[in-house]
Formats: sequence, C-alpha cells, structure tokens
Amino acid sequence: MKSKNLLIVLGIFVLILIGFQIFNYDEFEISIDEDFLESIEDISKDASLVPEEIERGFEKVVKISLTAKEVSSEIEPGLFYDYWTYEETVPGPMLRVREGDTIELTLKNDESSKNPHSIDLHAVTGPGGGAVLTQVAPGESKTFKFKAMNPGLFVYHCATPIIPEHIANGMYGMILVEPKEGLSKVDKEFYVVQGELYTTDENGEIKFDYSIVESETPNYVVFNGKKTALSDNPLKAKVGDRVRIYFGNAGVSLVSSFHVIGEIFDTVYSEASFSSTHNNVQTTIVPAGGATIVEFDLEVPGNYLLVDHALARLDKGALGIMEVGGDENEEIYSEI
Repeated sequence: MKSKNLLIVLGIFVLILIGFQIFNYDEFEISIDEDFLESIEDISKDASLVPEEIERGFEKVVKISLTAKEVSSEIEPGLFYDYWTYEETVPGPMLRVREGDTIELTLKNDESSKNPHSIDLHAVTGPGGGAVLTQVAPGESKTFKFKAMNPGLFVYHCATPIIPEHIANGMYGMILVEPKEGLSKVDKEFYVVQGELYTTDENGEIKFDYSIVESETPNYVVFNGKKTALSDNPLKAKVGDRVRIYFGNAGVSLVSSFHVIGEIFDTVYSEASFSSTHNNVQTTIVPAGGATIVEFDLEVPGNYLLVDHALARLDKGALGIMEVGGDENEEIYSEI
C-alpha cells in the first residue's frame, strides 16, 4: 500500500514537471495559509443566465474580466467541498462574442487563493489556448487578446498543472462565438455544463482524490456544479416555446450521452459546429472537452428530465429538470 502511495506521489510530481516544461510557466510562491475558504451558499450556475443575443452586424473589441477564486460550498446537502471557480460559480459565466471580434481577456486570481490559475479557451488559436499567457499567482492578474475566428460553442477551463485537478474542482465554462449571420430566433436559451468530482472522505471532510482521477471513476457526475443544481433550480419554459440548450462536457474523462426524457431534439448542432445540423435526434454524444447545441419545440406541459443517458450516473448527480407550463395537448399526449 505504501509503495502504491509513493507511486501516486511520484506520478503527480512528474506531471507537474511535464506541465511546466510544456507551457514554460513561471514559478509561483504558493500560499500555505490554512484559514478556511469563503463559504458560498450555492455554487451552481443558474442555467437561465445566458448573455443576450448579439444583434450588431460588425466586429468589435470585447473586453472580458474573470476572477479565479477558491471557495467552499455544498456538493449535496450537508457535504461541503473546496471548489476552485471562475466568478464563484460552477460552471463559470457563459461568454458570448461574435465571429471576427477581438477579445481582450483579463484573468485575475483572488488574493485569497492558495494556488496559481489560468484559462485555456478552446475558441483561441494560439499556444495553450491562452493558458501560456495567463498563468496568474494569487493576488495578480494578466491580460491577453485573441481573435475569435471560428464560430461555435467552445469549452474553457484552467490549464495549470495538475490540469485535471483544476478542472475537476470546478474551473470550467463555455464561450459562444456567434456566426456573422447570427442565430435563429428561439424563446428560451439555457446554459448547462456537465462536470466530474473526484472525492474522498477524510475524517468527515470531503477532499479531492487524484488516485480516483487516474481510474476515471468520479464520485459525482453533475450538471452545473453540484448534485441537485438543476432540480433545486429547474429550467423553466412553457408550451409553445422553442428552446435552445447550450450543453458542454468539461470532463475530465467521461463521454456524455445528453438526452431529455420525453423530448426529441428537432435540431442538433453536432459537436457545437454551425457547419451542419442533424434533425430528429434522441440522444447526442458530447466528448470530454466538447459541446453541443440542441433545439426543440415544447408541445406538452409537465416535467422533463435532463440526463446523461449513461443512467448509472443519475445517482451521481447527472440529472436536471425542465418545468414546462401551459395547457394540455391531448392530441399529442394523453391517457386512454
């Protein structure tokens, strides 16, 4: 057992060395202050918090500021965990820009953080997706710019070694690069990101456990940060609405089989590309570090369940609710 633990420690050390060589990171002095992290009542991101559609027909410089901060919050009732976040939520805020825009992004690392952080946006063309330029020590900030050349929906995440630890602890989100011609009109848009938590119970304290990351067997597979995020705070719509869900999979490791029980996706932008669509899809595959966009019309009221159709993950937290109000439609769905 001791030799196994030694191998794990050595493996982590090697990963750190490799990461610093690949990205040419500066060295950081890491705080060892043992004070408790700030407590956040609800870590989960409200799925309805989607930036407004971009209506301008021209390119511009878009300035974005994000703060990395380590906080404590509940994974599920009564169980607290030290999350690492962008803007104190998991996922971090959804970002929305237009194809051709130049983005000036400032990443701050809160002075209370105990670790360096960074950001890698999959929408970026350039080494590290921005991570090479944004390795930020606690209390510092860095700014870089990039041109959003490719439309689509892209994951962003921390890329500071050990990278799986930063992602699993909650440092991820998505950025939408709208195509120049814009998007079709819908009535409701939602933002949902699947993530994995790898934890162990140390004398009643829930801690990150890298050995479980290596086995790719997360204790939790969650939508929007915690086990009950989208059942405590359901998505809400009504009969007659056309709905668009921006769905991402931060990983670290698992492939998601995204499905809404009782609905068929009228349109799926596979792998979140606007180049082609599929119609009348029951379940769509979303790889780790990938995304999709789905659209569908609501004809029947009731509660619809959002799931990863690898259904053993239901009890781990891969479950959400969409509450649909309105009049019954017996022509489409009724008891006989």
